[in-house]
Amino acid sequence: MNPFLLCRRVAHSAIRPLALSLVLLGGLAVGAAAGESTKRIVSLNPSLTAILVAVGAQANLVGVDDYSASRIPEVASLPRVGGLFSPSLEAVTALRPDAVVLVPSSEQRDFRGRLEELGVPVIAFENIQFEDVLANIRGMGALVGREAEAARRIDAVVRARDEARRLGASRQGPGVLVILQRDPIYVVGSGNFIEEMLVALGARNLAAQFPGPYPRVAVEWLVASAPDVLIDLSPGAEEALAHWSRWPSIPAVAKGRVVALDAEEISMPGPDLHRAYKQLAVALYGASAGARFDPENSR
Repeated sequence: MNPFLLCRRVAHSAIRPLALSLVLLGGLAVGAAAGESTKRIVSLNPSLTAILVAVGAQANLVGVDDYSASRIPEVASLPRVGGLFSPSLEAVTALRPDAVVLVPSSEQRDFRGRLEELGVPVIAFENIQFEDVLANIRGMGALVGREAEAARRIDAVVRARDEARRLGASRQGPGVLVILQRDPIYVVGSGNFIEEMLVALGARNLAAQFPGPYPRVAVEWLVASAPDVLIDLSPGAEEALAHWSRWPSIPAVAKGRVVALDAEEISMPGPDLHRAYKQLAVALYGASAGARFDPENSR
């Protein structure tokens, strides 16, 4: 399951594929007062870690979860405090943090309570919707006294969204499905930031009929939905093409419009959604659509 997206358990596998985990872990800042600057932070979430790095606050990080350390080079040498769903209380408290930032998952509920009993401040983050991600960047910037850097990051994302809306308004968007996990199949449903990006680009998210943000669907439903474009965020481009070619009646397969994208580029609810907009635009409309996005805005 995608570690950036997971804010509640939706599967019980011990090993969770990247894309599905990425979408369910995010963050609406709920505990940082404006102007507050916390010097020593332990992050238990890779998307929160990425935001701190993006605003230039990696020096404030004194410890991170294992996934952050393995995927984000800037924090690779920091002390690790355990897995996303199995952090070590002893490892966290030994670092004497001024604050611990995390996502309020069911796995971390008891852990959070134990930290608070010990007097360790905990700032909980949630993320489902696009505006939540912007609030996360703003809140984390305030937490470390990096408001200006956070504002610049937000501006880059908002400018990309504006360009996506202009592009979407000029196109008749295709019917699309975004695959987070192939077996079992999890897709991007309704009411989440990835769907909001698709809608801005004028695409029709065929899984919006489901009430949940990241529903599990049957392959029979997927085939019957007849997507024009399949965007697969599971690992491995070759595997994606081989997997979906087993259903040649799917229009996306028949037209060669199965697109494998990097889950970390698309489904991390963090500081780089301006890049995600460009990647999705190219997947939906081709390279010329991607050229519309400001090159300076994609760095």
